[in-house]
Amino acid sequence: MVQISEPRSTRRLTLRRLELDDLDDLARIYGDPIVNRYLYWEPRDRGATLAALERAIARPVDVVDDNVLVVGAVDSASGRLVGDFILQWKNDEHRQGEIGGSLHPDVHGRGLAGEVYEELLRIGFDTYSLHRIIGRCDGRNVASIRALEKVGLRREALLIENEYVKGEWTDEVVLAIREGQWRARNRVERSGPPATNL
Repeated sequence: MVQISEPRSTRRLTLRRLELDDLDDLARIYGDPIVNRYLYWEPRDRGATLAALERAIARPVDVVDDNVLVVGAVDSASGRLVGDFILQWKNDEHRQGEIGGSLHPDVHGRGLAGEVYEELLRIGFDTYSLHRIIGRCDGRNVASIRALEKVGLRREALLIENEYVKGEWTDEVVLAIREGQWRARNRVERSGPPATNL
């Protein structure tokens, strides 16, 4: 796992490494059935959340073939961890990445996922020279699909009943953006005030 070297700021969030002190906030997030509706697992209790957090913190930080950058999203106003997100990729000639994450329902609908995704795209393309970054969503997860579309990912595929999750067949939407598309989009948006204060 790659660690975010120092906190990064978006308009309303601070993105940083996860810490053991985040357990209470993570337990609130992953214990909520709304958060887990479109994930592969059922709501986690505090013990399961602690185990997952300890595994994430204990992973080696060297960049290897399979890389996962995990960031905690902290609400700058309250100081509370409100979500966690990932950028994952392989070090190979294809230079493909993937972004995803979860937010606590208390902050849904505020556009915070988009702020995180914008920063993860910046890291993926600028720091790790990725060529293409995707997002994969349960086809029913309209809010996540919308958040990815707002930061420039385009729908590339709808896979019908491709996974059996929690007792039912589910569709999957695959969205993607290539480096050239991201850079062109970023140039247009940067003609106005910067979206983040890095």
